Amino acid sequence: MENANYVLQVNELSKSFPGVRALDKVSINVRPGSVHALMGENGAGKSTLMKCLFGIYEPDSGEIVLEGKSVHFDDSRQALDAGISMIHQELLPVPFRSVMENLWLGRYPQHSVGFIKLVDHKKMYQDTVDLFKDLNMEIDPKIWVRELSVSKVQSLEIAKAVSWHSKVIIMDEPTSSLTENEVEQLFAIIRRLRNEGVAIIYISHKIEEILTISDDVSIMRDGKHIGTYSSGELTTDKIIKYMVGRDLSNRFPPKDNTPGELIMEVKNLTSAIDHSFKDVSFSVRRGEILGIGGLVGAQRTELVESLFGLRTIEGGQVFINGSEVSIKSPTQAKGHKLALLTEERRATGIVPMLSVKDNMILANLKSYVGSTLLINDKQGETDATENIKALNIKTPGSKTLIRDLSGGNQQKVLFARWLLTEPDILILDEPTRGIDVSAKYEIYSIILGLAKQGKSIIMISSEMPELLGISDRIMVMCAGRVTGILDRKDATQEEIMRLATKFM
Repeated sequence: MENANYVLQVNELSKSFPGVRALDKVSINVRPGSVHALMGENGAGKSTLMKCLFGIYEPDSGEIVLEGKSVHFDDSRQALDAGISMIHQELLPVPFRSVMENLWLGRYPQHSVGFIKLVDHKKMYQDTVDLFKDLNMEIDPKIWVRELSVSKVQSLEIAKAVSWHSKVIIMDEPTSSLTENEVEQLFAIIRRLRNEGVAIIYISHKIEEILTISDDVSIMRDGKHIGTYSSGELTTDKIIKYMVGRDLSNRFPPKDNTPGELIMEVKNLTSAIDHSFKDVSFSVRRGEILGIGGLVGAQRTELVESLFGLRTIEGGQVFINGSEVSIKSPTQAKGHKLALLTEERRATGIVPMLSVKDNMILANLKSYVGSTLLINDKQGETDATENIKALNIKTPGSKTLIRDLSGGNQQKVLFARWLLTEPDILILDEPTRGIDVSAKYEIYSIILGLAKQGKSIIMISSEMPELLGISDRIMVMCAGRVTGILDRKDATQEEIMRLATKFM
């Protein structure tokens, strides 16, 4: 059914994968010049729906209507040419090419030299400068993308989507890697596009963001469209209830872990690379959850990667169980019963073309190799099946490709990977990034359960409620230095923010 009031209509779209019905007759209407938010738990079908709109997936049934005309896309280029662009949740730039080459990939400006057409680098550079100036972005067009921070790569993807001058722009978790200032900058771009009549489909797990920027909000659950609401009539509690189908009044499980004896002590640790962090000292007790807070650039990730042997240390000491240790590689870190769940799940966590089982056993392969030097597939299958059940991982089976799982379930697989190494100290870098409220609760339950078993947790988080909700103590960093360590009972959002901005 066509309606001139809508720039985009999705009519009873369905899509199934082996063992999973991802979309079940979903219908959504998007108004021109509006921000239409799409919310739901991991696995609700949001990204699948968007990939159908963008020509990545072929829907099994249903119809897509763009500006009153039924459309069908065989690939993403057809969607782009028709007026739909997309900022993907997974950042996949070409690292060894420049910013401007990434920006105009597949559509480089050209000029002729006789009968030969060559790339017009001068025009490409100027077009890039003009676009960044228009969007108030400060990125060097000639720098290689591999030299950019994650937040700058995210900004580049935003600029690329806007550069197509599309009628509809899909933004899938666009702020997951952005700084606070960059988020405000994105919102300014969105408001301008909205005023120009562009429709924005905005996917985010951050409810406060949704209520700030959106006009309409569609809720999905288990592959179905639950309803579309005006953002003005919604509250955080209402959104959560629609998303999970029940009240979720307690966002954090009850804390019943009891910190014990000292297990790890770090003294005056200093990075060997530009002293990115300096004289960092802290301790962790058995069964304790030590949160690490701070803003982007505080060097928290650099610190924990150094503890795990991924970065070199110039000075300082690390003691585990009272003995000084020297950790210069992840293999040595694992030998000292450390595990590291990295910040970027897709870039440095999962291996997308491998199964759930293979991803699970990856960090502990030696345990599955017998005298024949072949992997004991039966034992791996047993361990994978047990962890799928123990961590409530929603998957058709252990042989399912991990890329077909939702973000929350992928994260649980990574938890299982490191638990199979039997660590005493788990380092978690943004463990709930890009995960919905219900899946977050399950992750928190896993973390607290491990602490109750006596495991020590070091957890980086940029979400203030999360730090306050499950940490026993919170260490705050700013510009590579520790600015304070707070007991849970003394910690407030205001005090954490004060310490996080101490040297700014």
